[in-house]
Amino acid sequence: MRKPWMVGVVAGLLMLGACGDPSSGPGSGAPVPSAPKASSTTHQRPAATPEAETDTEVEPNTEADTGTGAEAEAGVPSQRSRPTVLYLGDSLAMENQKVLGGLMRDELKARYTSAPYSGTTLCDYLEGTGEDSLVPPKDKAAALVRTLRPDFVVLQFWGNAWGYTPCMDGITHDKAQDKYFARYTADARRLTDQIAGAAGGDRPKVVWVLQGPDPMTPDRVRRVNAIYERQAAASGDLLADAGKAVSPASARYTWSQYLPCTAYEREHTAYCTQPGSGRTALHIDDDYLHFCLVPTTTTPRPCPVRSPGILRITRAITRAVAAQLD
Repeated sequence: MRKPWMVGVVAGLLMLGACGDPSSGPGSGAPVPSAPKASSTTHQRPAATPEAETDTEVEPNTEADTGTGAEAEAGVPSQRSRPTVLYLGDSLAMENQKVLGGLMRDELKARYTSAPYSGTTLCDYLEGTGEDSLVPPKDKAAALVRTLRPDFVVLQFWGNAWGYTPCMDGITHDKAQDKYFARYTADARRLTDQIAGAAGGDRPKVVWVLQGPDPMTPDRVRRVNAIYERQAAASGDLLADAGKAVSPASARYTWSQYLPCTAYEREHTAYCTQPGSGRTALHIDDDYLHFCLVPTTTTPRPCPVRSPGILRITRAITRAVAAQLD
């Protein structure tokens, strides 16, 4: 059941740790961050009614901003094909979309469209969810596939465990784990089927983006990724392990606010935030989920600053698509 915004924030902070569930402790060696402040909550506010959801809407834009230009030097091999790429997802996709668009166009010469909505789950992009959805009919996955005829549909969903995404029917990870995972499994299958049906005989490849560590419920995100892995295997689709790029090298599901700078980040100092210690920040202090290095806002937006975690994630996605091109 949908709750008012302030109730959702309080519930997120006190019960779910914004995304997770304190019933599961952090992974070995993973620091538990303090509860995020309301001004930088890990779930950005949906509109109060389905008819007023313009604050979570991003119109598809095939001419997405390429960002700073540094992303184009990130080492993704150039391709001669011109794929059409559709990018859908939640607040992580919202903050990533411009950097990913720049990489896709500059490195793969792709025609790129993004339509993320903050706070969404897989069911929000299903046709047939009607008013119980944060995504309007025109931006459902199948509707955009029919219009754009993409070669790739990239899906990035953290696995939101909060209680007022309407189409989840009140199913939350903290209170009904079996139902939560069963629902994500069923919705991953349904979303794949709707994408395939909308495309007809020329089916796009679905790229499931695997998520990074959750310090509050490490097993939750591991199991959500397993759902995506099984669905990709069952339907012959693809994985992009973006979460690995923002995890310690020896601990895939251990959360860390800082990681050693990569060679690229050392060469491009804007992406190595602490060059003296050779490490870079992935998260700001009071937001353990998002990778944008400025606080989120109540009006969702693409990240406005260079952020190492975002570049790492979008490079991984771009490489997954590039590997499928001739």
